[in-house]
Amino acid sequence: MPEHEAAVRQGSSARQVGDFLYRHRERIAQRWADEPLFRSVFTVSRDEAVEAARTVVEALVQVAESDRVHDTEAPGFTAVREQLGRMTSARARAGITMAQVSAEVDALRPPIADLLVEEFPDGSPQEVRERATALTVLMGTLRLVVLDTALSEGQALIERQQLQLIEVATPVIKLWDGIVAVPLIGTLDSARSQVVMETLLEAIVEQHARFAILDITGVPTVDSLVAQHLMKTVAAARLMGAECVVSGIRPAIAQTIVHLGLDLGTVVTRASLADALAYALHELGVAVVGPASGGVGTR
Repeated sequence: MPEHEAAVRQGSSARQVGDFLYRHRERIAQRWADEPLFRSVFTVSRDEAVEAARTVVEALVQVAESDRVHDTEAPGFTAVREQLGRMTSARARAGITMAQVSAEVDALRPPIADLLVEEFPDGSPQEVRERATALTVLMGTLRLVVLDTALSEGQALIERQQLQLIEVATPVIKLWDGIVAVPLIGTLDSARSQVVMETLLEAIVEQHARFAILDITGVPTVDSLVAQHLMKTVAAARLMGAECVVSGIRPAIAQTIVHLGLDLGTVVTRASLADALAYALHELGVAVVGPASGGVGTR
C-alpha cells in the first residue's frame, strides 16, 4: 500500500476513534472514575473523579480528530497536562512511583477497547485492527504525556522541598535587642546564600537590628565564591543600617582566605559567636559582668 494511502487510512481511523470517544465520553468517564488513577486522588466525591475523567476524554477527542495521535505536543494534551498535573502532584506526595503511574495509565485502555469492539461488531478484521491501532497509539501517547507531567511535577516538588530545607537550615536568632545571628552549617552555594541574605535582611527590618552576626563555625570550607557571598550579605546588611560581624573563622579557614588573596579588611570578624556577641553588646553600650557581680548591665 502506498505511504500516502496508508496515512489517509490511519488518519481516518484516528478520526473515527475521536468520534467514538466523543459519543461515549460519559460512559468512558464513568468507567475511568473507578480506575486507580482517578479513584486514588478523588477519594471524597466520585463526581469529581468523573468530571476529571471527562476532561481527559474530551482532550483525547481533540487529539484524535486532529490526526495527531503520535504527537505529545498536540494542543489537546494541554488540558491533559493541566488536569493530570494536579493529580500527579497529589500522587507524588503519596509516594507513588513512575512504574505505578505507567501501570495506572495503561489500565485506562481496556475499558475503551471493550467499548470500541462493541461499537463496530460488523467491521472487517482490517478496520478493527486499524481502529484498535489508532486507539493504542493514542493511549500510548497519553501515557508519555502523563509520565512527562509526573516527572516534571516530581522535580518541582523536590525543588520546593530543597528550598524549604534550606530555609529551615538557615534560622535567624535574636540574641539581644538589636542583635540577630545566623548560624551557618554546611556548604554555601548560590541558592542557599540568596536565602541567607533574604532571611537576614527580613530579620534586620523586623527586629530593628543594629548588628547582624554571620557565624560560619559550621561551614567546612571557604572558597572565593563563598567569600563573595559573605561580602554581598555584609554589604546588603549595611544598606539596611546594620553592621555585619562574621564569626567562627577557624585557623584553616583564615589560611585559606589569605591564600586566596581575599580582602576582608572592611569586615568585622571575630573568632567565635561569643566574641561577636560581646563585640556587638559593647558597641550597644551593654556591659557584660561576671556572675558574682550580678550579670548584665547597661553603662
